Amino acid sequence: QVQLVESGGGLVQAGGSLRLSCAASGSIISINYMGWYRQAPGKQRDMVAYIAGDGNTNVAESVRGRFTISRDNGENTMYLQMSSLKPEDTAVYYCAAEVAPDSDGRFHEYWGQGTQVTVSS
Repeated sequence: QVQLVESGGGLVQAGGSLRLSCAASGSIISINYMGWYRQAPGKQRDMVAYIAGDGNTNVAESVRGRFTISRDNGENTMYLQMSSLKPEDTAVYYCAAEVAPDSDGRFHEYWGQGTQVTVSS
């Protein structure tokens, strides 16, 4: 079965940095879109950044210049380097990806379980 697992979350002070990882595992033919989303308590889940198969990226205005998204296609892993963190960045961060499993060869959307990021002031 295809699974996405996030890691790297934790508690940091404002101005600090964290690097999140999202690893896809299972019998995979290919991965196209990969993206990061976040959700604070009582709020809607919002897109943070995404990276397409051709390397094209988009980053939300609220984190632009502070967060960088990247991927290692050989390891089926995506990263989010977060710098100059603010208390407003506190949320559960989720990984999503369009993955083609070898069971049917068609792309399906998968989500991880999330990793908590807490930024103290």
